[in-house]
Amino acid sequence: METSNRVCVITGAAHGIGAATAKLMSLHGMMNVVLSDRDKEGVDSLMNQLNTIRPQSSIAFNTDVSDAKQMSQLMKAAYDRFGGLDILVNNAGISQSTIAKTADSSLEDWDHVIAVNQSGVYYGMKYAIPYMLEQGHGIIVNVASLAGLIAAPNHIAYAASKAAVLSMTKTAALEYGRKNIRVNAVCPGYTDTNHFDQLHETKPELKERLLRATPMKRYAKVDEIADTIYWLCSDQTTFITGQSITIDGGISL
Repeated sequence: METSNRVCVITGAAHGIGAATAKLMSLHGMMNVVLSDRDKEGVDSLMNQLNTIRPQSSIAFNTDVSDAKQMSQLMKAAYDRFGGLDILVNNAGISQSTIAKTADSSLEDWDHVIAVNQSGVYYGMKYAIPYMLEQGHGIIVNVASLAGLIAAPNHIAYAASKAAVLSMTKTAALEYGRKNIRVNAVCPGYTDTNHFDQLHETKPELKERLLRATPMKRYAKVDEIADTIYWLCSDQTTFITGQSITIDGGISL
């Protein structure tokens, strides 16, 4: 899959799916990877790893995706540094701090999750697309969730934010298809990440119950999600846009 000599911005890149995607891009010859995360130490560490693979190919930014100004600055910095912005992976996201039914959920939780998971994706597309229009092409992959496709009891804010990501993906794909900009999403199921570990700590019995409900009897690995993101960014998917790829081991069935 040819992806060399392109510039890729990845949000939420310090850990989990974002870090796995960044490593995959570098290993397969993505010349310039722009890393963004609120975890400055984590994203700087990954940048150093990637620059060991391909010297001076990666830069890191400490960015809060819920801040429109910071997202605008991130896209401009990527474009100014490398002379282009070919790919955006909107990966940054958070889980709810509390597990509660809708009427018992907190307003603070709602505001924070929507700001990061939904507005952060919007800001990413809003500020990346003008550069893509200028150069005549672009690829965007938004990381949604299984929770955006099916009911997610006790996670109203998270479910709402991820469903919104799917709708925004379709909308942007329709708006910019004629401009050679493809927009797709991935919907991971239960994946071994820090966020999922936090859920287990809150409700230890949930891990076994979710495992029993998954036909493939295991959780996804972050590399499996990264593989799909990479595929959507490759020249093997040039006629795919507005789609949501579910990666859940069959649990949605």
